Amino acid sequence: MTELLEFSEVVERFDPVLGIEVHVELGTKTKMFDGAPNAFGDEPNTLVTPTSLGMPGSLPVVNRTAVEYAIKIGLALNCSIAEMCRFARKNYFYPDLTKNYQTSQSDEPIAFDGWLDVELEDGTVVRVDIERAHMEEDAGKNSHVGGSGRIQGAEYSLVDYNRAGVPLVEIVTRPIPNTGGRAPEVAAAYVRTLRDIFRALEVSEARMERGNVRADINLSLRDTPESPLGTRTETKNVNSFTAIEQAVTYEMRRQGKVLSDGGTITQETRHFHDEDGSTSSGREKSDADDYRYFPEPDLVPVAPSREWVEDIRQSLPELPNAKRRRLQAEWEISNLELRDLVNAQALDIVEATVKAGATPAAARKWWTGVIARYCNEQGIELDQAPVAPADVAELDGLVQSGKLNDKLARQALDGTLAGEGTPTEVVATRGLEIVSDDSALEKAVDDAMAANPDVVEKIRGGKVQAAGALVGAVMKATRGQADAGKVREIIMSRFE
Repeated sequence: MTELLEFSEVVERFDPVLGIEVHVELGTKTKMFDGAPNAFGDEPNTLVTPTSLGMPGSLPVVNRTAVEYAIKIGLALNCSIAEMCRFARKNYFYPDLTKNYQTSQSDEPIAFDGWLDVELEDGTVVRVDIERAHMEEDAGKNSHVGGSGRIQGAEYSLVDYNRAGVPLVEIVTRPIPNTGGRAPEVAAAYVRTLRDIFRALEVSEARMERGNVRADINLSLRDTPESPLGTRTETKNVNSFTAIEQAVTYEMRRQGKVLSDGGTITQETRHFHDEDGSTSSGREKSDADDYRYFPEPDLVPVAPSREWVEDIRQSLPELPNAKRRRLQAEWEISNLELRDLVNAQALDIVEATVKAGATPAAARKWWTGVIARYCNEQGIELDQAPVAPADVAELDGLVQSGKLNDKLARQALDGTLAGEGTPTEVVATRGLEIVSDDSALEKAVDDAMAANPDVVEKIRGGKVQAAGALVGAVMKATRGQADAGKVREIIMSRFE
């Protein structure tokens, strides 16, 4: 069992330095260099062409949309966009790329020298410097059969080339210093911020559970912030925010123990294990020279015109951080309320509901309350709920018009979630609308007074608050469909 140093002791004795490489699969219709469909979940080895499979004589062609998406990402990360860049061959053994090299970009990336401000839970902002964002192709997928499902101990492996050639953008940070004990939080927040940007740009579904977004976490420890950088390890393909925090925490504790005992850190790749949040050794990490990069002879350089780049810049949507600040001001909500919406992944759907006519308070209430609980019970995401923003806005309209109270509105929403129709249709079918007919309410009040003479005497004796008991009796008799305010008015008129 690997020995670990207490996290607090690591933070006290060492300065952690992060470096993060994030790969995002682009949501183009076809692959990076050929016309094979870019899709998820099809039968293995069906979304391929001779180019996908590296067949002799097959030639690549650059996907223009993938280049456009890469430029969008670069601009969103405040990068400079290259006037000309080229692809290169990155050479080492790939069992899941049949041509045995990856078409990537080496010293000429499409985007470079950028930055991204990352906001942490308490509002602290950390600026992360971006070294580069470059285009490349994804590899296929290995399935290791037998044992734990990992390559270690597997009986044999199968390869699915459907993913081979899918367009990727890899975003590489410069070293991120001065994070201290918040290094795990910073790493996860950075990747989360990127994920939100990818979705806002509509360049990727950015579903981490599908591997659309994957992070390689580089970490090293040094004695002080003034010391030279330590030897780093790279934990590969971490694909959840929780796992990112666990991987950073574990590596800090593992490296801290090794260094405290007088040992040295091996520069290597490491595998992350979801079951216990640990990492294990993969292979010794190669430097760039070991990949024997050389320019891809089958592809011409990519030279996006400045006009095209500016057109793309002008088409960029409002980015997540700016949008959050705007909505917070418009809705007059606190930092905590904003974070709750963001953490619940409810911000966009609440905004759509407000645009459909609901008040911000009502939209927040229904989506983060009844609907969120329903989704948790069903094991689905909020945007998969069987209710639309227009339905919630319609529900709020029924409440605002006085046709429903809060209790009846919940029943109407339950009906909509159950597939009974829109809130208006559910109200009509279930007979939920508030009873506001004066004669019906007056009869209900008279019945309640007759059934509760002791309460009547208390009110006559000056205990006006006792009227609440009569209101409750009327509400019960009308199955909650009476207008409570009007009921109280009628009750009090009986004692004038």
